[in-house]
Amino acid sequence: MAAYHRIMLKLSGEALGGESKHGFDQKVLTELAVEVQGLVKKGIEVAIVIGGGNFLRGTQITDIGIERGTGDYMGMLATMINALALQSVIENEGCPTRVLSALETRPVAEPYIRRRAIRHMEKGRVVILAGGTGNPYFTTDTAASLRAVELDCDVLLKGTKVDGIYTADPEKDPNAKKYTTLTYDRCLQENLKVMDATAFTLCRENNLPIIVFSMKTKGAALQAAQGEKIGTLVSAEAAQ
Repeated sequence: MAAYHRIMLKLSGEALGGESKHGFDQKVLTELAVEVQGLVKKGIEVAIVIGGGNFLRGTQITDIGIERGTGDYMGMLATMINALALQSVIENEGCPTRVLSALETRPVAEPYIRRRAIRHMEKGRVVILAGGTGNPYFTTDTAASLRAVELDCDVLLKGTKVDGIYTADPEKDPNAKKYTTLTYDRCLQENLKVMDATAFTLCRENNLPIIVFSMKTKGAALQAAQGEKIGTLVSAEAAQ
């Protein structure tokens, strides 16, 4: 029996590009599709929010004269490209999906409606949420937190390039130590960059647990969803 019945899976766009972090890596897409299929086979309801960093980030193009608001909308369109790619590869594994968008893109996606998204998940469909929150100045981390709360998800699983939260960047500091559990308050006190401030506050105020894990580890999302000790768990009270 899964520890969590309904999960929000937050994935970075760069991860879809593999080692290059750009465009799509077929191997990564296929492995991700198999991972999601495994979750659904266990009876877990799955919603996914994907970033668009493998194509562009709105905050990165202001230096060439594009205003922040326009850049953010461009980033939202990048998440749509990723959502459609994910839909295709997941359905290739025999798992039904629906793309719901915060932006008006009816030819390729349904508009985001909370009740519709919940009904899709209840029917065993993977819901891929594109377009962020539909507003500039908000990250896809914030979109994932917001939708997770709206859709009554039991946990937010954040897939990253490292296997949890560390005292420092483990790729730069060999002495960095990994946390297995953390409280929201300790994350704030130690200024640990779990998510951006708005996203983190949404989780904290709604007591939504966050599990940070490595996307490179096969089966990690399923292990986390089943309550196994993997990555770092952030919650109101540190687990014993």
